[in-house]
Amino acid sequence: MTFQKLALALVFFSALALTAQDTLPTAAPPYFRVRYEPSTTPGELIFGVSYTVWVPPGVKTLRGVIVHQHGCGEGSCRSGQTGAFDLHWQALARKHDCALMSPSYEQPEKANCGMWCDPRNGSDKKFQQALSELGTQSQHPELVTVPWALWGHSGGGVWVGTMVLLHPERVACVWMRSGTPRISSTDPKSPPVAIPTAVYSVPLMCNIGTKEGVTEKDGKFSKVWANNKPFFLEMRGKGALIGVAVDPNSSHDCGNSRYLAIPWTDACLTARLPEKMGDSALKPMPNESAWLAPLLSGAAVPATKFTEDPKAAVWLPNEKIAKAYSEYIKDGNVSDTTPPPAPTNVTINGNELTWSAEADLESGIGGFIIERDCIELVNVPTKPTGFNIGRPIFQRNGYSDSPGQPLADMRYTDTTAAAGEKHSYRVITRNSVGLKSEVSKEAVSGK
Repeated sequence: MTFQKLALALVFFSALALTAQDTLPTAAPPYFRVRYEPSTTPGELIFGVSYTVWVPPGVKTLRGVIVHQHGCGEGSCRSGQTGAFDLHWQALARKHDCALMSPSYEQPEKANCGMWCDPRNGSDKKFQQALSELGTQSQHPELVTVPWALWGHSGGGVWVGTMVLLHPERVACVWMRSGTPRISSTDPKSPPVAIPTAVYSVPLMCNIGTKEGVTEKDGKFSKVWANNKPFFLEMRGKGALIGVAVDPNSSHDCGNSRYLAIPWTDACLTARLPEKMGDSALKPMPNESAWLAPLLSGAAVPATKFTEDPKAAVWLPNEKIAKAYSEYIKDGNVSDTTPPPAPTNVTINGNELTWSAEADLESGIGGFIIERDCIELVNVPTKPTGFNIGRPIFQRNGYSDSPGQPLADMRYTDTTAAAGEKHSYRVITRNSVGLKSEVSKEAVSGK
């Protein structure tokens, strides 16, 4: 039996359990989904995979696609099922008229992750096929040609890092959490990936937990820094626009990384996305706004004032991100002074209240405050959940930076209101640092 057939057999018998454990959230517009069966053809993807994409309602022509790529193993694959439903990442996508895509590979726990996280094993081809078919479904054929902003965790970091080496002209920026591409290898079955000169112009960020070999040298993930550091030094030594951000609190989980990853990606997209909707030609990063910091130090300064070796320094796109970076590597948090948008579409039906809300770009949604007759009634969620990684948020962020299932509803039932009583209800959004929005318009019950 060939390796390809043996691997596929493992996938087939194990994937039954994986499929039975989980149900993908419904993908009705503005969500769209395609799924592909595993292949037995040599060189093609041996795992089944689903791609879910969210398209901002009302956008006429997309300017790019943000890809949120999970890591290896069943648990991480499960997290990919909800990545496109993340309200915080949607806020970033909405700002830039981008789609938000989340793949979910059906890799059993013991299967070889490299059979998908190395894009040369068929996942590159399937990803681009999915863009074409999802473009048709969503009536946004420009999905095939618009630039990519890539985020990946662990094996997903390997995937996004390798994709920029394979397609540097397509990639606006890359955030690699706990994973980097393999640019050297002694394994003949996994040859190293060449580094094209064009990749040195693409903004890159290596992001790891301090317990992944920086301050804690033992443990399952202690070799992550040993892999990240030479990649950073190799790339930065050639002038690449690359940084390293170490989370001082976490290990292989994503911690609070989104509070730096989203603003960093925002800065890169602002600078690089084409002015014309649907265009594929990326703009170069402006040199004059860059800041530099010594490796593993928050002492960032404008690049023109940096006195140490710039070829070993952390590159940051501008002053705002440099300040956020310095906060993040100090205590794992990024400050925020801007309140979130107010909720909309507040409706009361009987005693059930529903509403809509967009996330705060900097700090997401921590929860909601429900007012009845202008008096605070309850905070939603009513009980803090133990499933959050990092700051407690409305969508219960998990290990791989994706919402937990079942997805949180913007819904509350007022069991203390008597039938037929007239009450007015308003909703306030609270972001993850506790800042409050303006109150929503009111909805009146018992009319």
